[in-house]
Amino acid sequence: MKLPHIILAGAASVSVLSVAAVNAQGGPTEAPGMVDPSKVSGGTYTADPAHSLVEWRVNHFGFNDYLGLFGDVDGTLTIDPENPGEASVEMTIPIASVTVPSEGLRDHLLRAGEDGAEPDFFGPEPAPATYRSTNVEISPGGMTAYVDGNLTMNGITKPVRLYARFTGAGTNPMSDVETIGFEGQGSIKRSEFGIDYALPMVGDVVDIEFSVAFEKK
Repeated sequence: MKLPHIILAGAASVSVLSVAAVNAQGGPTEAPGMVDPSKVSGGTYTADPAHSLVEWRVNHFGFNDYLGLFGDVDGTLTIDPENPGEASVEMTIPIASVTVPSEGLRDHLLRAGEDGAEPDFFGPEPAPATYRSTNVEISPGGMTAYVDGNLTMNGITKPVRLYARFTGAGTNPMSDVETIGFEGQGSIKRSEFGIDYALPMVGDVVDIEFSVAFEKK
């Protein structure tokens, strides 16, 4: 996943501090998460908002892509290792928490429309986006899946297919909680959600990548 340098630097600092804290407590010296499905136990998990995010990327005038992040992602995952195809996931993405490389762009995404007109993008008080799965198609190897679901954003609901990859499971040494990680991607057309400002100069297709850690309740 390609992230802005500032965000990467901040994440790296947090990771270093976390590792230092664990080592100071005489904790493990190897990462506890492993790409091993046998470490996944059944039940309901909740997203860890401090370590879950959604990135979006869209083309700007045909010159280059610009991107942003939605943090504070919330949601639940229910899974049975014996029947992984029956898994279900519900996620909430707070649009108002968007992070972008410049304050000017953030203001453009969230500002009200001029003279009472519709906002160019989301407006100043956008409702969170939600995603609810309707079907999970597990790959033969069991490490990846296609997830079909309904995305509701800007008051409009459309079906969206995501590709997800299992990235690790184990017990978080900081919280002593069972944790599962997934990453993946998908794409949407923003015009289908009523966001059509500057088309076609600003791209219609928005590429999405996500990285989510789920903690067992």
